[in-house]
Amino acid sequence: VQLQASGGGLVQAGASLRLSCAASGRIFSRFVMGWFRQAPGKEREFVAAISWSGGSTYYADSVKGRYTISRDNAKMTVYLQMNSLKPEGTAVYYCAATGRTYSSVNYYDHDDEYNYWGQGTLVTVSS
Repeated sequence: VQLQASGGGLVQAGASLRLSCAASGRIFSRFVMGWFRQAPGKEREFVAAISWSGGSTYYADSVKGRYTISRDNAKMTVYLQMNSLKPEGTAVYYCAATGRTYSSVNYYDHDDEYNYWGQGTLVTVSS
């Protein structure tokens, strides 16, 4: 599966932004999807994951309550709605997909679990 992330940009603290990740290729609806981010000088970290049906989601504590992951399987797209953005949210955001199956979406919080990665989209939050 090929992934193409978009929607990044420069915003002020407190603003909102929605990232999109369009997929092509294999059966998108059977993949768990995730968002990760990598800030300058830091390791890539987990942001959110969503089950293949969209019925289950999991978030990093740092974004819980402010970010929302969703998907539209008909459009083969996963979204990340980011509200109340903070300067520490500045990072390159990556979408990822995996065909691995676990009993809970909570297990998909490490990048080793994902097989496919998009190219990343830069989000810059100014203070």
